[in-house]
Amino acid sequence: MTGTPWARGRIVSGTGGPRLLFGRMYEDHGVELDRLPAPGARVLCIASAGDTAAALHRAGHDVTAVDVNPVQLAYARERLAGGATLEGSAERLMRLGRGAAGAVLPAWRGPALRAFLALDDPARQAEHWRTCLDGPGLRRLMRIALRPGGALAVALRPSFAPVVPARFDTVLRLRLERTVAEHPNARNPWLWRLLAGAEPPDAERLFAPGVRLVRGDVVDILERSPRGAYDAVTLSNVLDGPGRAFAHRLRAAVRHAVRPGGVVVLRSFREPGPAGPGWAARDRSALWGVVRVVRLGAARDGSDDRRVDPCDF
Repeated sequence: MTGTPWARGRIVSGTGGPRLLFGRMYEDHGVELDRLPAPGARVLCIASAGDTAAALHRAGHDVTAVDVNPVQLAYARERLAGGATLEGSAERLMRLGRGAAGAVLPAWRGPALRAFLALDDPARQAEHWRTCLDGPGLRRLMRIALRPGGALAVALRPSFAPVVPARFDTVLRLRLERTVAEHPNARNPWLWRLLAGAEPPDAERLFAPGVRLVRGDVVDILERSPRGAYDAVTLSNVLDGPGRAFAHRLRAAVRHAVRPGGVVVLRSFREPGPAGPGWAARDRSALWGVVRVVRLGAARDGSDDRRVDPCDF
């Protein structure tokens, strides 16, 4: 193993072996589908709960999905074969937060919240968010849960806690407001997952048995791959937690395994630096502070505006 904290298979404090971390994925794969080459591209992605791998496979790409956590990989295998969606550590944390909000704020309870999620007009959504959902009660709860020293900081493993922005309560509220003001709720499964812990009513069960699944740390697998083996890689938030040494190693491995002109997608919970949020402003999931789309070796001729050093997180 490379020393990345993801290898432990745990995002919350405690002892024991690897656990299921994510029952669903919270990355808007529309970013990948918009920027990947034509169907048939050789793509490596993080397996996680399988949603991104399935979407890329259905779009006609040759997909290899990787995960260092054996529990997560086994779950992705079952889910891609049509298995049930289960609750992971991330969903349990979210459920506790939703339960606290619903206990004291009527607008955050089941029927009222689902009525909001069924809206299809961003202007109406933004108004409802401002007048009904983002009130003083929500702000107090989020301060208790998400500020440094709050419930989330206590629950997370020490290696992940620094990734959470210092004023994450305010940051997350602004990301949510941005999302509902730009994208129709009714067609945003990532918002349903985050706010309701459920899929939209018309959601289909995951099924993509043709995805190739591999256990291992993504940086090891990239290093062992033939040069230029992939047309694209989408790495989720693998840099959230590991240190700078891992980031530099990952950067070298990506440049080895992805062909010149290939696409790299990287996400982070962190707040953006001078380069700005990139595609996070268009990612419908509302969680990400930074989404970078990198076209390797394409910056000097001006053909791509998102060539960013993956270490710039």
